[in-house]
Amino acid sequence: MMDWSLQVLSAGCQTLAVNAPAGSGAAALAEGRGLAVISDAAGDPDGPLSGVLAGLVLARDRGAVWLATAPCDMPQLPEDLVGRLVHAAGEGPGARLETADGRQPLCALWNTGLVQPLRQALDSGHPPVWVFQDQAGMAAARLEITLANRNRPDDRL
Repeated sequence: MMDWSLQVLSAGCQTLAVNAPAGSGAAALAEGRGLAVISDAAGDPDGPLSGVLAGLVLARDRGAVWLATAPCDMPQLPEDLVGRLVHAAGEGPGARLETADGRQPLCALWNTGLVQPLRQALDSGHPPVWVFQDQAGMAAARLEITLANRNRPDDRL
């Protein structure tokens, strides 16, 4: 399932990393492919924004301006996802995908300038991803498709 997202992200990103708990099967798979593995910081609340923060910190520390994210359970993401998000973000703090199904908040482009605001949001709990994105002023990249959510590798259409 990881390959679904890696394929799409590799089309628009210079470096790839996987957010997974240290010692997990996903971490071992990613490491076996030579990918960096980033884990949520100790003490951060459970939820996807903790992983986004870990990615933003890594990206910022490596001198990047942007972090692109995609969940591993969406096998039909468009190959040009990152380009669409870059276009929608413009000079703003980022963009998230919006489809005929609604918001796809983890299909997103995040500016590394969001590290501190996201850190503050997580220190107060774990807001829904879309709430943080709206508060940060992230744009929508609209795409008139329906995306399937799959939870097992054999679910791919």
